[in-house]
Amino acid sequence: MKAMVLTGIRQMEMRNVPEAVIMNPLDVRIRMSAVGICGSDIHYYTRGNIGSQKVTYPFTVGHEGAGVVIETGAGVKNVKQGDSVAIEPAISCNECDQCRAGRHNTCRKLKFLGCPGQAEGCLSEYIIIPEQCCFKIPGKLSYDHGSISEPLAIGIYSVKRSGNIKGLKAGVMGFGPIGMSVHLAARDQGAGDIYVTDKIDERLSIAMNEGAAYTGNPMKENIVETIRDKEPFGLDVVFECCGQQEALDQAIDILKPGGKLMVVGIPEFDFWSVNVEKTRRREISILFVRRQENCTGTALKMMNNGRLDVSRMVTHRFPFGQTKDAFDLVADYKDGVMKAMIYF
Repeated sequence: MKAMVLTGIRQMEMRNVPEAVIMNPLDVRIRMSAVGICGSDIHYYTRGNIGSQKVTYPFTVGHEGAGVVIETGAGVKNVKQGDSVAIEPAISCNECDQCRAGRHNTCRKLKFLGCPGQAEGCLSEYIIIPEQCCFKIPGKLSYDHGSISEPLAIGIYSVKRSGNIKGLKAGVMGFGPIGMSVHLAARDQGAGDIYVTDKIDERLSIAMNEGAAYTGNPMKENIVETIRDKEPFGLDVVFECCGQQEALDQAIDILKPGGKLMVVGIPEFDFWSVNVEKTRRREISILFVRRQENCTGTALKMMNNGRLDVSRMVTHRFPFGQTKDAFDLVADYKDGVMKAMIYF
């Protein structure tokens, strides 16, 4: 079968690789239909690592996927040949202390699609995945929706982890697909005014169309002063969604005393820095988000019943053979890209 593999920094090529074969009775063979490009994929593409997770070439990335079931293991019960499914890329062991505590996202033996040393990604014609990672795409939802259920689940989980957000004033720093997912989930849960920042004006236009109370580009204005002028007491909760130190600093500056900082973005560096005086004296709570827990099905259901509309998220589409062009577009933030999707 064909797979698009990383062969070096900013290097990628189509190769013939061994056919994906079912080896476990609970495994499912899927013919891929769509894969979304995630920021973490770009980290591996441009840097070759995320922290200690370093690429050994060649390697296939990609984890936001959807496709068609073409074969099932003997023990599979919940999906069948011909089903359209969204793929949950995190393969948990279901046995460790974290899994038993309902924290599959911090499973001690977690394997994640497209993560070096764990599992090859889904930028290939076929993949093998456990039944537990297959979610039927309901109603008239498309393969786009199936792929988007992955980042959307992270947004839903991030808002859930932040607590009751109803009526609260919130901030979203970075309005890429994760930031947009957080924004959609926060609005659904009844958040008050939501203040959105990003360095790409086209993304800010999407945020305004999605109902943001304010959008600002930190490259063009002092967003801290502007938001503080509008909300002199500060915001209740801020979601850092871009993995940038300056965004974290800005988030702290616009939080009220007792406010909550949700760190969702994945940085390219190894250590965050926080101002001790600003965080300690104002008793800022800081919570980190590790992907999501049990929200993929919820994401699909909420898209299917119309509660969450992701129609503005996919801005660029590429055939499988032009995957490198798509990665370059996203890596360089060209053409106002929000989400680039690969089709097989």
